[in-house]
Order: sequence, then structure tokens, then C-alpha cells
Amino acid sequence: MSQETPDYTFIKTYEDLERFAEDCKDIKWMGFDTEFIGEKRYHTLLCLIQISCEKGYYLLDPIAVDNLDPFIDMLEDENIVKITHAGDNDYRLLYKEFNCIPRNVFDTQVAAGFIGHRYPMSFAKLVDAEVGVQLGKGYAVTDWAQRPMSPKQIKYALNDVIYLRELYDKICAHLDKNGRRAWAFDECALMTSEDYYYRDPNHEFLNSNIARGSRTKERVFLQRLYEWRRATAEEKNYSKEMILQSKLISQLTRGVKGGLNSMMENRRLPQSTVKRYGDLFVEMYNREATEEELAVAKSIQRSSQEDEEDDMLVELLYLIMKYRANESEISHALVMPRNAIKRMKQNPEARKTILGSGWRKELLGPDFVSWLQNFDKLTLKIEGGKIALQV
Repeated sequence: MSQETPDYTFIKTYEDLERFAEDCKDIKWMGFDTEFIGEKRYHTLLCLIQISCEKGYYLLDPIAVDNLDPFIDMLEDENIVKITHAGDNDYRLLYKEFNCIPRNVFDTQVAAGFIGHRYPMSFAKLVDAEVGVQLGKGYAVTDWAQRPMSPKQIKYALNDVIYLRELYDKICAHLDKNGRRAWAFDECALMTSEDYYYRDPNHEFLNSNIARGSRTKERVFLQRLYEWRRATAEEKNYSKEMILQSKLISQLTRGVKGGLNSMMENRRLPQSTVKRYGDLFVEMYNREATEEELAVAKSIQRSSQEDEEDDMLVELLYLIMKYRANESEISHALVMPRNAIKRMKQNPEARKTILGSGWRKELLGPDFVSWLQNFDKLTLKIEGGKIALQV
């Protein structure tokens, strides 16, 4: 079971934060984690920041302290190693709220994938496997905005950072032993690039299966519908699902061309939604498309018979990648998810992005890289009981 709650300092004022930053100006490492509330909100509410370092343990209250600049400066300090577990979510939140781009980062979830652990692996399972401590059940769904915090909340929050340095030491020792230290650090370093945090404003549309099976006019409507939902959610600070449920989008895209009456007669569309927004949806559908909207709409290929052949190639490439990853005791999910191979087929620019990490090229080998880079010319041959990929 986890240990007793250690001594800690609660940072509740800006003066406390300045004092913390001054006391820790010469530290070499800092572990941190965040607790936040994202449910039923568009703007995520940052509720707590837990910190561990050479000086001790700290809880920073971002609800009480509205200026976090001293802490942000530490995240951007190249001389301090920042240790996280699944820090991707934390860094994305801090980038969105404070335009923070961290420097010198080490993520235990990412690095563990290079020493034989599955990716992604929970913090509790990794601590159990590497440190031998069972953290027990968590408080992930608790109300982190409540004040004062309960002793159980505080203990759970501190447990998220108490073991980070020990994990760092143990994982680095494994990485040095298997010669994967450079690979792990290169992968973690992706989080220090501003490009890592970029998200295409049309990402919902571009990743929608509805768009792939729709015609141009419906695709333009779908773009507008996603953007309207996002903008309305941002204005009201509601979740997008509270504005319009995702499960209704397909029905709306198919039904809007029939006009208001068609939507009213669709038993799968709530009458309240159609009455409130029906006229707006019809206007969005009938409005003339801009050149930009048409370009985005046409960037998605419609489903075709060729997709079945491509699917076989994608599946075979995925299995080869998985074999080579497992052979090297690296989590295949960390190397390349199946949908990444599909993206590289559909978008040649994605090949540069996904294969940009040198360690992936080294792991997969020149033949695999050539197959991906020449996907459009790739063919599958089965002769004499042997399977061959040819460019």
C-alpha cells in the first residue's frame, strides 16, 4: 500500500509562489502533475498542480493564484528536468492557457515504452512494476475544485508526484542497459516543439467518417456544423456535447437537404433541437461555399474499391511494424498506431511528420521506410507460399 502523506507546502498566494520559485531557483529536476475539470465545460478548469523536487513536495492552487508565471518560467527552464507521467495532457492544457512550451522534459509513460512496458501504461501499474508500491484506488473523478480539499484528496494528489524521481532513475538505468536512452529522450523531446501542440481547426471534419461518405455540399455543411458547435460551446463555456450531441450529426447531415420539414419528421432527431436550430441548419446548408471550404471538402477522398486493397496493405505493414517493435522490446503502440499508416497513405506530408523521428527509421529499417514513402506504388504479391511487398 502507499506510504503516509509526506510533509508538503500549500501554495495559495502569488507571494507563496514567488517564494517557492526563489527557493527552487537552483534545482536540477522537478516532477509535476495537474488535476483539472473538463466535464461539461469548453474551457478546462485547472484546479491543482502537484510538484516534487529536491526541496520537497508542494501543492499549487491555481484557483487561488491567478498568475502562474514563476511556475511557467520553471517549465520553460532548460536547466531543470521536468518529470511527468502522461504529461501530454498537462502540457497541452498549459500551452492552451499560458502559451507554455516546456524544455528538457522526461515522461515516464513514454520512456517506459522503450524498456518493455506496454504503452500507454497507467501510473499506478508502472509504480507497482518498477518501484514495488501499490497506490490503491484513485480519486480521478473527485471534485478537485472544492475547497478545502479533503485529506484523501491531498494524499492521492501527492502520490502522483512522490514516485516520479524514483521512476526516472529506474527507467533511465534500464534505458542505459538496453541502449535506448537516446530514443526515449528524442521521443520525449517532441513535447518541447510548438508544432507538437498545433491542431488543425478542421480536425473534427477531417477525421470524420461521415465526411468520407458524403458529397461535396454535405461536406461543406458538415464543416460549418462542427465549427458552429465549437464556437457556440466556447462562447457559453459548455462542452460541445451539451450544444449538439455527436450522435445526431450524421442524421443532420443526411436530413438537412430535405429542409425543415424533413428534419422535423426524422424520429432520430430531437424535436427540441430542430425547433431551436432547424432554420439555422437549413441556412448553413444552402449558403454558397467559399473556395476555402471547397478545398477542405475535396481534401478527403471518397471511399472506393481501392480502399479494400489499401486496407490489406495497411494491415500487413502494421503487423510487420508490430513484429519489429516487439522484437526490440518496444511498445508497438508507441512506434506507430494503425491509423497513422492510413494517414500516411492518404496524406504524403504525414509521412514526413510521423517518420521524422530518427529512432523510428532505425527501428523499422530502410525497407519499411521505403514501403511507407512509396505507398502509392506498393503492391502485394503472394507466390509459392511467400508474401512479398514490392515497389
